[in-house]
Amino acid sequence: MTDHEGDTARHRRPLRADAQRNEDKLLEAAAAAFARDGAGASVKDIARTAGVGVGTLYRRFPSKELLIEAVYRQEVQRLCEAAPHLTATLPPRDALRTWMERFIDFMTAKQGMADALAVVLTDDNEKLHTRALLADAVAHLLDPGTGTSVTRPGVDAQDVLMALGGISLMAAGEQQRNLATRLIDLLLHGVVTG
Repeated sequence: MTDHEGDTARHRRPLRADAQRNEDKLLEAAAAAFARDGAGASVKDIARTAGVGVGTLYRRFPSKELLIEAVYRQEVQRLCEAAPHLTATLPPRDALRTWMERFIDFMTAKQGMADALAVVLTDDNEKLHTRALLADAVAHLLDPGTGTSVTRPGVDAQDVLMALGGISLMAAGEQQRNLATRLIDLLLHGVVTG
């Protein structure tokens, strides 16, 4: 992939409503396929699952790397946007727990795309930016608890994010998604009171 292709993928014009629906379906199907099959997922199967032709997929994403990058960016955005919604609709502890489970699912999908992401996301500043966005989401989730004494004093959003990253790696290494849930319970015990 050239720098130009990467720039094109990031700076597109707004899509017509039908084209946006097709792109959304493609990204959803691709995220599931990459989480399940890794970067080797079939582009033809992704298009078929999304209910579009492979030509539609390639017009929107001229290479598999660009599709992987788009899935990754969309999943980061969804995860970050979930934090305010969760804090508005759930008690602080439940909001944090729900977000942590979503983060583990995100990391599972990311691990499936790890080889391709290593090629696509080569800019260290971008990696740091993504980490900062995710830490901001965690901080948002921790803030409602601070005023009501739900979050323990001194809990740092970056530390929570790093602990979640470790949990996702351990659960993936053991190939046990339920291990992640049990470890989240332990992490929550250290983050929240009561």
